[in-house]
Amino acid sequence: MEFDKLIARINELAHKHKTIGLTEEETVERQKLRKDYLDNFKRNFRQQLDQIEWTDEPPEDTVKH
Repeated sequence: MEFDKLIARINELAHKHKTIGLTEEETVERQKLRKDYLDNFKRNFRQQLDQIEWTDEPPEDTVKH
């Protein structure tokens, strides 16, 4: 499921839960969508962390000549 649609559906179910309540099927769907969202978030966050290049050297613009 596309990320924006995933969030929209989670929000839709959250609103319904607060107003009229969820059916058993909707509760199961909400749990699955939340898990999918968190898995996606963790994967994206890991990718961002993996792009960080660690170095012990100071940045070049702060090196005094």
